Amino acid sequence: MALMKLPLPAEIAGVRLLESGRGGFINIKGFPLKKREKVASCSKGIYCSSQQGPPPAWPGRAVAEAGRRSWEGPKPISIVGSTGSIGTQTLDIVAENPDKFRIVALAAGSNVSLLADQVKTFKPQLVAVRNESLVVELKDALADAEHQLEIVAGEEGVIEVARHPDAVTVVTGIVGCAGLKPTVAAIEAGKDIALANKETLIAGGPFVLPLAHKHKVKILPADSEHSAIFQCIQGLPDGALRRIILTASGGAFRDWPVEKLKDVKVADALKHPNWNMGKKITVDSATLFNKGLEVIEAHYLYGAEYDDIEILIHPQSIIHSMVETQDSSVLAQLGWPDMRLPILYTMSWPERIYCSEITWPRLDLCKLGSLTFKAPDNVKYPSMNLAYAAGRAGGTMTGVLSAANEKAVEMFIDEKISYLEIFKAVELTCDAHRSELVEHPSLEEIIHYDLWARDYAAGLKLSSGLSPALV
Repeated sequence: MALMKLPLPAEIAGVRLLESGRGGFINIKGFPLKKREKVASCSKGIYCSSQQGPPPAWPGRAVAEAGRRSWEGPKPISIVGSTGSIGTQTLDIVAENPDKFRIVALAAGSNVSLLADQVKTFKPQLVAVRNESLVVELKDALADAEHQLEIVAGEEGVIEVARHPDAVTVVTGIVGCAGLKPTVAAIEAGKDIALANKETLIAGGPFVLPLAHKHKVKILPADSEHSAIFQCIQGLPDGALRRIILTASGGAFRDWPVEKLKDVKVADALKHPNWNMGKKITVDSATLFNKGLEVIEAHYLYGAEYDDIEILIHPQSIIHSMVETQDSSVLAQLGWPDMRLPILYTMSWPERIYCSEITWPRLDLCKLGSLTFKAPDNVKYPSMNLAYAAGRAGGTMTGVLSAANEKAVEMFIDEKISYLEIFKAVELTCDAHRSELVEHPSLEEIIHYDLWARDYAAGLKLSSGLSPALV
């Protein structure tokens, strides 16, 4: 197993990188990896644990125990990342269902104006702003608030929101490894996790899964694909799952010829054909890195081997994903492309909440007409093969892949690198990490290598020919 070599732009249209989207990697630089299971210390003074490996996966299914309800009235919810795309859509759901949900705590990064409006509307008991320099501004904005609340700041403040004693479910909407510590805190406090932060499993899976088992919390996926899988496998007996089929819209460039990708502009990548999302995830949809990361999540969530997780281009985004059972039956979950639906299910589980046809249009297959599918193009989307390679490497490699991609996307949006250089930056960062890979990392190691990957990707100088050189 090896990370692949990406073709140069002049070659990209005519080179078949890999034999298959599920394996068949070109070997480079002496792969396979030698994984370190126990080390005494890391650079920068980070202590490296030698904990046992995680259970093979989260069970995938979630059983609602009798008598589990522990609250009166509307379900108490905390949101970490309330001003982002996931957070604002979660609050839309709460606003429409005040008899079902109430907000007890909110945390945001730096959007003080929107956070203040949210606090005035939903009246949480606790609010956190990650950017400590903005606390005074937030207090001024809330000077006329009609209820008493506590304001906390920094990472510790966000963690306090995540483990608020009254919260039953915590919606984790922070992008990147910044969401890892708050999610761990919520798990340790026994909160169910409405999982919208990919890094919780992609980077933190080897640490987070044993913790979730220990504290007996429910991990309820809030993204559309994993919510679809989660819904499809409820009630399946052990051993019934044969294959996972992740559907992908194909993003902004699904109809572009490969040779045109060298001319991609930021505005082009932000034109998603189906979904209304934040900039980072929209670019990830264009590169298909979002789907590669979901492959890794599916491995951790459902215990599927990488050879049994497939990606399928489905332009209409109506089938959100499918599972195949051992007897070859295929189960699918369908719905209009609306992120509120999977978020709602993570909040209401195990119940199903009635939705108004005005704000939640019902699916009309006759009106839709047809559903189409095609195999993904490995040349157009080299991200898939990088993700499968990182997944098979395991340990800290998956977190490095995710962090490098996040930094590369940031640089692309800031017009510091080209679209094709996103793939190259991620490949080079993962390649550089091979000798330092830790198979069973501690939380400190996971965070350490997340930061390392961002710094390394940012320090790459990528020429127009994609020939790398360290600055």
